[in-house]
Amino acid sequence: MTERVDTVVIGAGVVGLAIARALALSGRDVILLEQHETFGTETSSRNSEVIHAGIYYPAGSLKAQLCVAGRKLLYTYLRERGLAHLNCEKLIVATDEEDIGKLEALHALGRQNGVDDLRMISAAEAKTMEPAVRCVAAIHSPSTGIIDSHHYMLSLLGDLEAAGGVAAFNAKVIGGKVTGERVLVETGDGTVLDAALVVNSAGLWASKVAASFEGFPPAHIPETRYAKGRYFSYSGKAPFERLIYPMPRPDSQGTHYTRDLGGQGRLGPDIVWGVGPEDYVVEEEARGEFFQAAQQFWPDLEEHRLHAAYAGIRPKLAETGGWADFGIDGPAVHGVPGFIQLFGMESPGLTSSLAIGEYVAGLLRGTGTK
Repeated sequence: MTERVDTVVIGAGVVGLAIARALALSGRDVILLEQHETFGTETSSRNSEVIHAGIYYPAGSLKAQLCVAGRKLLYTYLRERGLAHLNCEKLIVATDEEDIGKLEALHALGRQNGVDDLRMISAAEAKTMEPAVRCVAAIHSPSTGIIDSHHYMLSLLGDLEAAGGVAAFNAKVIGGKVTGERVLVETGDGTVLDAALVVNSAGLWASKVAASFEGFPPAHIPETRYAKGRYFSYSGKAPFERLIYPMPRPDSQGTHYTRDLGGQGRLGPDIVWGVGPEDYVVEEEARGEFFQAAQQFWPDLEEHRLHAAYAGIRPKLAETGGWADFGIDGPAVHGVPGFIQLFGMESPGLTSSLAIGEYVAGLLRGTGTK
């Protein structure tokens, strides 16, 4: 059975939901396809649920631009709808004198990216804010917060449906074909959708999905590499109100302290390269690694209070230990009308989601797909 439709969005993670919502609000008839029985079951629900300020990313990168814009849009959206969140703030701490120069460079980068409320603070001021922290200097980020990602995604789905869009679950895309100005999308039950526009926002599976479409140029399909981030929960009342981050690594923001809206503390994520897309195991024996990493900024941490919690998988475009920007490719990049591909949609995808939705909608202006 083939059905002629306007727009198909593949993948109902937070980014896919935000894109589907934006396109529906722009007047398109949108069908959102998700292989699982509900939305946001992979990367979108296995993360720190942090609203990032936009500090860490190279100036001019999509991650920098969309994180800063997305954070502003997200706070407004959450306030207007009364959705659970907390502007809890963050300290990025240097625990060694040799890192102060790097901390100052990070502060300058954040300011360059448009995070204009950052402050370099002394160890004494950091201790006044968070008496249990150990550092020699810190960056205070007032714009950082935390969110209930499930309720946020549920709200995005509601917006999509209110705008006339439809979400279909247990609808796995198994392939398709580029046919001139339109794209055929085939699902596991044999349905074929003949679409004017297809947006591949399949997250962990985006490269595999792109490769399943006959006629899409393989040269424009990057390899997706997987990196696991493990979390350990903290039993007992944690001493921090703010989030505490160490100096970042080239490929991650380091093993840090975060909390949920109920006040439960946790450490993570770390980063483990070379895993599969469904490797969610958190080994209890990793407790020692987390303890040693966190002790640098939390000297009174008691190791026995750490317990293996959960893990998430990040779709990476960089090689092991490296960094890569979001890949958001429209017809101007790959030359295929009516197709937009999103690759490497990891952090700060949650914070950036509303801005990503607007960005994708903007790519369509003048493309002639509708």
